[in-house]
Amino acid sequence: MLTVHDDLRVATLLDAYRAADYRWELDRRWHHLRIGEPAPGIEAAFPEARCFGLVSAWDPQSVPRAEALNRAADELLHSALIASGLPYRPGFSSAANRSWREPSWVVMDMGPGEFDRLARRFEQLAGLYWRRGEPVRLRMYARQPAAIPDRDSVEWVEPLHAVAGPARTGSTG
Repeated sequence: MLTVHDDLRVATLLDAYRAADYRWELDRRWHHLRIGEPAPGIEAAFPEARCFGLVSAWDPQSVPRAEALNRAADELLHSALIASGLPYRPGFSSAANRSWREPSWVVMDMGPGEFDRLARRFEQLAGLYWRRGEPVRLRMYARQPAAIPDRDSVEWVEPLHAVAGPARTGSTG
C-alpha cells in the first residue's frame, strides 16, 4: 500500500516527467518528443512501425545511483533491444534545466505488454509509449494515488512487487 510519502513522491515525479524534455536521434540530429502531442517525425522515419516506446535503464524508480551502475544497466538494455530484432534509436530524457539527464532508447513495434516487461525489468517508474497517429503517452509503473486526478496522456500500469532478472546491478531502488 502506498503511504502519503509515496503518494507525494509519485505526484512530484509525475509532474517532473510531464515537464521533461524527451528526444530521439536519427542521422546525428536530435528530435523532440512531447507527452500529449503526436510524433510525426519518428513516425515518418519509421513508416512501417505501428507503435513506439522510450525506455531507460538509468536510476531505477528515479533513485539516483552511481554512473557505473547506470552504464552497466544501459548496456544490458541495449543488448535486450539488439536481441529483440526490432528497430530502435538512441534517446534521452532530461529536466528542462538539465538538472538531470539520462540516456534512453526508443524502440519501434514492441507491443505494450513486452514494453511494460522491459521497463519493469529495469525497474523504471515511467516510460513513454504510443501508437502511430496517437499522442505520446506517459506510462507510470505505479498505482495511481487517490489524490492525483486522471490526466490526459498518462496511463497507470500496476507495478510488479518483485522484480528479478539480470538488470539488477546493485541498485537500491
